[in-house]
Amino acid sequence: MKKYLLTDVELRARWSRDRSSTYYVEEGAILTPSAKDFLKEHNIQLCYTMGGETTESAVSSMTMTPIPTQNGKARYRNAATGQELDQKPEEMTHLRGNLLVPKIHPQIEFRGKLDSLMARILEVQLIAEECEEPKVLSDLEEILEYAHQILAAEVKDEPLPAMNIMDMDSQQIRYNSHHVKKVFGISHPIPNYRMGKLCIALNSLRTQVREVELAAAKAFCQGGTFTRVDIIEGLNRMSSCVYIILCRKLSGYYK
Repeated sequence: MKKYLLTDVELRARWSRDRSSTYYVEEGAILTPSAKDFLKEHNIQLCYTMGGETTESAVSSMTMTPIPTQNGKARYRNAATGQELDQKPEEMTHLRGNLLVPKIHPQIEFRGKLDSLMARILEVQLIAEECEEPKVLSDLEEILEYAHQILAAEVKDEPLPAMNIMDMDSQQIRYNSHHVKKVFGISHPIPNYRMGKLCIALNSLRTQVREVELAAAKAFCQGGTFTRVDIIEGLNRMSSCVYIILCRKLSGYYK
């Protein structure tokens, strides 16, 4: 199933033309956090097309709590103060359901960085395709799917499913990334431009995953206690997965 990123920019462009309450997208569309906010804010229903047929879905499979209404109008609530609001202020956005927080809230910042990460994964996939590396592209597809799972788990406030990427669980990923010489027969690679376009892109992607991990640690730390260790650990292992792909490429594994 082909996946693509559906952003609020695309949705706003459609909405400005027809103000429709229903939009049709191909199966496999991955919604960015800002796209989900836009759908909820404008009460737009998303319908997925599968093999020529259309199936209706709620605003998104990630939506956990619908926005309550009163006299036909949406009712919002300030998550910090509990204050009820008739309209969503421009400087605030949805944390979950009708709960609003400032756009500078750490969890919103985390979602934005995760959004950027998924966009970057797609860019690196294009490079893998240009370099005729279908196996690299396939491994990146699994990482993209896991990023989607992280987003869903955070938005729905549900546990992150057990990791299984490239036929490896969390412990296997950690072992392979720490024992590069034994597993791949090469030393830990030191990035340089001679590695080529794809390897440089993979190394850049690895660093971006690390940045998202730090954003998660910041977002989910309350009084010195981390509330979403599963997401933080999942991102840590995701960066290891990208590193493993880099080591696989440099060691000739994919040939």
